[in-house]
Amino acid sequence: MRIVNETTAGRISGYTAQGVIAFKGIPYAAAPLPPHRFKAPLPVAPWEGVRDARSFPNQARQILFPFLDPAQAGNPANGASLEFHRGVETKPIPYSEDCLALNVWTPATGGKRPVMVWLHGGGFASGSGSWGWWTGEDLARNQDVVVVTLNHRLNIFGFLYLDELGGAAHGLAGNAGMRDIIAALEWIRDNIANFGGDAENVTIFGQSGGGMKVTTLLAMPAAQGLFHKAIVQSGPFLRAVPRARATAAAEQALHRLGIKPGHLEDLQTVPDDAILAAFAAAREGAPGVLRQFAPVIDGATLPSDPFEPAATPLAAGIPMLIGATSEEVTSLTGFGDPSIFSLSASDLPRRIADACEIDIGTAKSVIATYRANRPKATPSQLYADIESDRRFGQGSITQAERQSAHAPVYAYRLTWQSPVQGGRMGAPHNLCLPLVFGRDRAPGVTGDGTAHHALAAAMQTAWASFARTGTPNHPGLPDWPSFDTTRRATMILDAECRITDNPDATERTAQQALPPRL
Repeated sequence: MRIVNETTAGRISGYTAQGVIAFKGIPYAAAPLPPHRFKAPLPVAPWEGVRDARSFPNQARQILFPFLDPAQAGNPANGASLEFHRGVETKPIPYSEDCLALNVWTPATGGKRPVMVWLHGGGFASGSGSWGWWTGEDLARNQDVVVVTLNHRLNIFGFLYLDELGGAAHGLAGNAGMRDIIAALEWIRDNIANFGGDAENVTIFGQSGGGMKVTTLLAMPAAQGLFHKAIVQSGPFLRAVPRARATAAAEQALHRLGIKPGHLEDLQTVPDDAILAAFAAAREGAPGVLRQFAPVIDGATLPSDPFEPAATPLAAGIPMLIGATSEEVTSLTGFGDPSIFSLSASDLPRRIADACEIDIGTAKSVIATYRANRPKATPSQLYADIESDRRFGQGSITQAERQSAHAPVYAYRLTWQSPVQGGRMGAPHNLCLPLVFGRDRAPGVTGDGTAHHALAAAMQTAWASFARTGTPNHPGLPDWPSFDTTRRATMILDAECRITDNPDATERTAQQALPPRL
């Protein structure tokens, strides 16, 4: 059924389906096309009549993941990845610089419900608010909340840092992708009451790169007051990109584009394909390449690192729910390097040394620490545990420690072992997504059975309870105390959920001794 609603820019037409009302592709800012490329988002121009809001918006320009790239569809090496990522994209959606729009799912347009704003994963380089793993109908219907997803500028389009190269003189804005998200939050503040939401009870949540965006917003002055709670799933972000590194990456990109110093106006006439090719040439995300196109400490929009050496003071009083899975890297590394599933004992020290940037002796000590608590673990399982803690688990703990100094924090660890791909994945990166958004929407991650259904119900309700009240407690879980640096109460999310105090303490100590990840 067609539903017409009001926004500050004009009327829109959504529809009812699956027990909720959906509005898709609502512009929250003007299209950042030339001559506005790389500039701060501008207000969207009002429209006449009723704008159709029944289709997802364009996805941001990006380099496609292999599991979404039609050119890779016939590659047999991608079979395991394609199976794992079933349901990510339900139908093709165009990619464009014109992507600043959001989607809303609500049980009803009247009332005053908690608002849950999802920031998608994909690092700061890829992804979309329309992917099938996190559309909002199940969460909105089951939990009586309003769910918002959004698209924003990514990679070089959203995070080309030009402040040191004369960008301000041309009106070019650093951290443009994060400014887009703030513009979306401002739209929510001004409009969500017409969608049955409470603008005074907004939770931002995200996984992987989305969790990093949540963390970054906590440290951005312009975002203050636009949200009231934060959920970080497998996405700690202690340190932003230093200005020097971001400037060097920008210089290289300009060189590849043939743009001379002092001629930044030429960025408005370069084809978008060439800009994306310059980003590809930077090899963002490749082994040994530090993050370059991501939030930058510019002294203004992002004054300091979000959680280094302490929690940003801007996050004081913001409750946080934070955690990671136990085997994150099996789905992040394993499809590109399946050798991690067949490591020998003699392979393991070198692999850990390389992954953790340590010497062989230190690697052997870390392995011994983990093996003491996992005597039956295979070398591959030890690798997955150590590297997952290195990349996600330890950062999540550190972020929880620092935020707990000035706000309630609830810590979790997701350890449910997925049966997919012969059980080799453990609790992989992305496992939390179907457990929060809808139990059967990612069968390649959870399996097609029902073993995960009870956990999914418990987690979805906990996330919604946190959004509603600031605590994830509900009758379907054991009592979940807030985290502190003495007791370290952590919810273990598994077939049987339980609270554990100071879990894996020796492993945490071993991780703390490793050099910081940059």
